[in-house]
Amino acid sequence: MVGCADHAIDERTGEAANDYFDTGWESEPSTTTDGDWNDTEDLGSETENDFLRLRPATTDKYLFVANPARNTVTRITVPSLDVVTVDVGVDPSAVVTTNDFTRAVTFNKGSDDITVIDATIPEVELTVTVLKNLNQMVVSPDGNWAIAFHNADADEEGDASGTISFNEISIVELNTGAHTPMVVGQNPHQIKFTDDSMSAVVISDDRLVIVDLSMGSPSRSIVNISDDPLNPPRAEEVELTPDGAYAFIRQYGADEIVLVDMETELVYGLPVAENPTDLDISPDGTSAVIVDRGSQQLFIYPTVEPENAVPEIIDLPETELLGSIQFSPDNYQAILYTTVSDISHYTTWDMTEPDPEFAMTVRPLVKPIQQLTVTPTGQSLMVLHDDGASEDSNPAYDGKFAITLIDLYDFLDNPMILPAEPTSFANSLSGEVGYVIMEGVPQLTLLAYDALMHLDIELKSNPVHVGILPDTNYAYVNQEHDLGRLTFYDPVDPLNVTDDVLQTITGFELNSAIEH
Repeated sequence: MVGCADHAIDERTGEAANDYFDTGWESEPSTTTDGDWNDTEDLGSETENDFLRLRPATTDKYLFVANPARNTVTRITVPSLDVVTVDVGVDPSAVVTTNDFTRAVTFNKGSDDITVIDATIPEVELTVTVLKNLNQMVVSPDGNWAIAFHNADADEEGDASGTISFNEISIVELNTGAHTPMVVGQNPHQIKFTDDSMSAVVISDDRLVIVDLSMGSPSRSIVNISDDPLNPPRAEEVELTPDGAYAFIRQYGADEIVLVDMETELVYGLPVAENPTDLDISPDGTSAVIVDRGSQQLFIYPTVEPENAVPEIIDLPETELLGSIQFSPDNYQAILYTTVSDISHYTTWDMTEPDPEFAMTVRPLVKPIQQLTVTPTGQSLMVLHDDGASEDSNPAYDGKFAITLIDLYDFLDNPMILPAEPTSFANSLSGEVGYVIMEGVPQLTLLAYDALMHLDIELKSNPVHVGILPDTNYAYVNQEHDLGRLTFYDPVDPLNVTDDVLQTITGFELNSAIEH
């Protein structure tokens, strides 16, 4: 059974590490079907987080907002809300702050370059030209490297022009501006750095590319991960062990997990059953847990010498269709669910219970799951539901978007009907509050997790993105406005509106004043 320990999360997939639970998404309805559960490949891939909207980036003192229409980045000081705007490249489509809070890095899609900004001054340190037709950027944990690439899954109409390659990446050393172009596998769609930033891995349809960053000049090693070069199964997910020793790769519809020894570059096959649909490293870093939707089983491999291990196999409840997993950060509990079928259930896995027969409990929901997230403390669960209906859903919620808050200690829940489709959410690292915004609704909805209740806060225009400043409950909302609009909300005492603080900056690109 998976062990117990504290979990320090550090994910660098284009988001600052402190924003790991600031996981907004652009809504995309999940695939639903009433088909045969025994033919689970026809259900398609599980959906965890879709591509993010343009989002601000934060440090401990500053908020950086990219302004694509004006080719600028705005720095807002918190809590004074002083505003400074810096010119960058054309169409800054992403801005990321480094983990040490010293820099903001923008990827400028329109001018094919990357801008590095000194966060404290602020001013542009350097601008580096990269390859054309790239659309995403990730930054290493140590803040020394940026990699821009073309993710076909994130294509928008009219993005590409001229001669196009889907196999090229740009690696930029942010201290010197040195640019290394590199060819990788077909259609790269995920890039991850090791915790020490000494290596990056690029996952493509048919191969893994290991980029060595330890010597200053990036070099690559190509690892083939499919025996079928003509029709390789899509590699959907890669997870690195905390020590960077191994890469676990999940391919959709495959009967094994691909294991790559990062030092020797040897490739192993770790058997599963027939259709793994989710892969995660346990919060304590000791195990790789694979959800096999086809067989309704969990396969658990150790992260130390997994190539020599026999997996622990746990049968999932026979009545359920489960394809995704999320862990509580304390490693005591996990949530199993599906986003691809009209099932109004979720399953809790008590990881401290040694008998699997008693470890799994199926629990009801008012309607099927569109998205689900465990709060950073592991005390609460937030479930988003789309506007569909199913045979086992509550008729009162048919045709309506909804959200359910759940206490993960006693499993008391509170489902609520929403006025429109949720487009983004954020959870504070304290686990006390979360925020949701909705399509076309000038409103910020606060979620008070301890009370399992909500509070609606009126906004001056429709929201685009919501986030939370590091180590606070302080929300910021990027809104629709020709010259930029940001609202800051500080719930001094959640659900007590007499003590809250609401401030809006309109026209922040022109250094406009604060509106109370």
